Amino acid sequence: MWRKFGGGAQARLVAGGGPFDRGIDPGWAGPITGFRFSSRRMPPPPSSLTPSPNSARRVLLASLAGTTIEFFDFYIYATAAVLVFPRLFFPNSDPASATLQSFATFAIAFIARPIGSAVFGHFGDRIGRKATLVAALLTMGLSTVAIGLLPVYASIGILAPILLALCRFGQGLGLGGEWGGAVLLATENAPPGKRAWYGMFPQLGAPLGFFCSGGIFLLLTETMSNAEFLRFGWRIPFIASSLLVFVGLYVRLKISETPVFQKARDRDERVALPLLTVWREHTRAVILGTVMATATFVLFYFLTVFCLSWGTTKLGYSRAHFLLVQMAGIVFFALTIPYSAVLADRHGRRFTLILVTALIAVYGLVFASLFNAGPSGVLVAMILGLALMGMTYGPLGTLLSELFPTGVRYTGSSISFNLAGIFGASLAPYIATWLATHYGLGAVGCYLSGASLLTLVGLILSRGTPEAAFAEAPPVV
Repeated sequence: MWRKFGGGAQARLVAGGGPFDRGIDPGWAGPITGFRFSSRRMPPPPSSLTPSPNSARRVLLASLAGTTIEFFDFYIYATAAVLVFPRLFFPNSDPASATLQSFATFAIAFIARPIGSAVFGHFGDRIGRKATLVAALLTMGLSTVAIGLLPVYASIGILAPILLALCRFGQGLGLGGEWGGAVLLATENAPPGKRAWYGMFPQLGAPLGFFCSGGIFLLLTETMSNAEFLRFGWRIPFIASSLLVFVGLYVRLKISETPVFQKARDRDERVALPLLTVWREHTRAVILGTVMATATFVLFYFLTVFCLSWGTTKLGYSRAHFLLVQMAGIVFFALTIPYSAVLADRHGRRFTLILVTALIAVYGLVFASLFNAGPSGVLVAMILGLALMGMTYGPLGTLLSELFPTGVRYTGSSISFNLAGIFGASLAPYIATWLATHYGLGAVGCYLSGASLLTLVGLILSRGTPEAAFAEAPPVV
């Protein structure tokens, strides 16, 4: 007969008084003396071990620090595209044509971003979020520093704008891989009921990066003459970004892989070709995600790049004055991002974004009246517009990540976001400038309202991933 020594399901074999440990202690014993089942469990094989969860502080700092640096690099180019590049890289054109050519190089990054999202998304879904985020940060940082070292048109002629375009392409590649990984780092570590709150921390990198870029250009403007600024001052933000990149790398190298991706890897739920799977099985989600993010891109680059250009060239505001106005608006941009995340967790991501997008459409209709109403009107226009920007941008990353399962989430959300960049942001300054020149600011506002209506359609048709399914990493075939 079997004798019971205790509970358990594993065994230790004892023969001749010497135990041959199978990893277990007292439990069931049979007729062979000393054969016992133990209550101690064998440790799981190394491949199935789940890493220690990242602390909330480390996760949020890593996602915020990286996107702040990435957007700082991206925005210093946007500012220089208005203030510097038309004069130094396209000097043989008239001022209007030079500005449009500079905006064309600005648009190159948005063409590169989907390529970056495909490349980095592949490795992010195959290898992991952490390593891919480090590579994306390096790509962006090296491209930005290279811009600060470029010779200008007066030195090497047509080669100067060509090299500028190549560096801008590198910036786009890096940002294309950065954003999706940062959002997933946050949302895949989020506790139940706080996914939008965690997902808004990478989004905070946008206003913080813009505030830093605007602040450094404002400081240079106040401390240098215009000749000094054009001769060497404009290079300082690009070269100084290398210090920020080292900070970002240090923070990101200290984090562990996200628990959701680790589960998918342990269950062997990764797909061989994430990009192919996304286009073959999640086409509808990609299209809807792109449309859902379009108005956000149009609004932001409309308020920053176009308004800075129009305000300083057509309305007669000084560069320093308009940068201060923009920075005042950016404060409201930063404040409304966390507020929108609270609303999104409480009332739902789709509902929050539908409401805010409708308000953006109304804002487009009154923009021209505000922007033409003098300095106070410009200030109100920037504050209202950038506050709405924060409301729509805060929950956007979380909502896009919810459109895709774990095995293709990095690739799918990144491609949607960056395709929206092509349609919503890359040409927004160019289109807005053309419309304002030929039809006035009212036409520019209608352009923004039209983009908002398109996004409303996408939001109404979309659906996300339930909380449990998102966390449990459902299999992807």
